[in-house]
Amino acid sequence: MEELMRTNDAVLLSFAEALLKEAGFHPILFDTNMSIMEGSLGILPRRLVVPQAEAAAARRLLGEAGIGDELAPGRP
Repeated sequence: MEELMRTNDAVLLSFAEALLKEAGFHPILFDTNMSIMEGSLGILPRRLVVPQAEAAAARRLLGEAGIGDELAPGRP
């Protein structure tokens, strides 16, 4: 799995996840339960990840959608 983004912005995560799912990717949100356990104050960021084989294409898609600046650094 490769992390695409880590953020507290629920709207951004929802947008990115919807784009990826619509394009046929398999995104997963990590740390959602941790965010709920801390009281849903949004202190703990959630991570959007995809399988390693989909990472480069997913990054391209999100970049084309205008949210490339929000992406975590990719693996070398």
